[in-house]
Amino acid sequence: MTTTEEISAEELIERYPVLLLDAYGVLVTSTGSLPGAAEFIEELNRIGKPYYLLTNDASKLPQTAASRFQGYGLAIDSHRIITSAGLLKNYFKSNNLIGASCVVLGPEDSRQYVRDAGGEVVTPTGGFDVVVIADEGGYPFVETVDRVLSELIHKVQRREKFKLVLPNPDLIYPKADRGFGITSGSIALIIEAALQLRYPGRPGLCFDRLGKPNPDIFQEARRRSGTENMVMIGDQLETDIRGAREFGLDSVLVDTGVADPANGNIPDHLQPTYRMRSIEWRKP
Repeated sequence: MTTTEEISAEELIERYPVLLLDAYGVLVTSTGSLPGAAEFIEELNRIGKPYYLLTNDASKLPQTAASRFQGYGLAIDSHRIITSAGLLKNYFKSNNLIGASCVVLGPEDSRQYVRDAGGEVVTPTGGFDVVVIADEGGYPFVETVDRVLSELIHKVQRREKFKLVLPNPDLIYPKADRGFGITSGSIALIIEAALQLRYPGRPGLCFDRLGKPNPDIFQEARRRSGTENMVMIGDQLETDIRGAREFGLDSVLVDTGVADPANGNIPDHLQPTYRMRSIEWRKP
């Protein structure tokens, strides 16, 4: 078993020029901020420390997310928020999807991300070229998933081409009072499993995953910050820690989100550089 060094928020601020922060499980839950998060952000703002939120949440535009965080007492500006759904613009361009008909599973902000990327948002009952699963909310869950799955099966039978896109590959997220909920990555797994059950071994029936741990979101943070001397602070091994490691960054696993604080059997490729009990900032 590998023993990972513990580090404090104060030491992180001193050691790294740029901090990358996950949102849910690090700074907030679905209903409010975590203890000490407001003071931590206040200190970063006070000293002018560069930081960015790298979030797989594809349900909120940066300005919507900033407003929500500010309502939780976190003074975070929208320009500091890098979302996985913001990667849709480059994805649509590189895959020649401008003008494509898109079914979007998610709320209105998710649909706006797709429009901004050049897609045309349509209903699941009509013809479509692309399925974007952005969130677990914002639509009638069972009815919508059933309709999308049925139409995908019909498309395979008709030998029609389509794209499956998953901005947020997270499987679960932390809620208040140590609760947990599923998110869009779990919905994508359901559809993938169903398609593979009907068409075993057939290629092209898996979602393209855009958010952490994939490198594009870290590349955007590097572009904005102008440096690779960054550290990723997150609560999920498979997204935050794995993504940082594969991008060549140091990482910090906090114990206030998805990862089990009691888990000492972390595989080598998911080992964080440091661990923290929480992001809590203790004023001098």
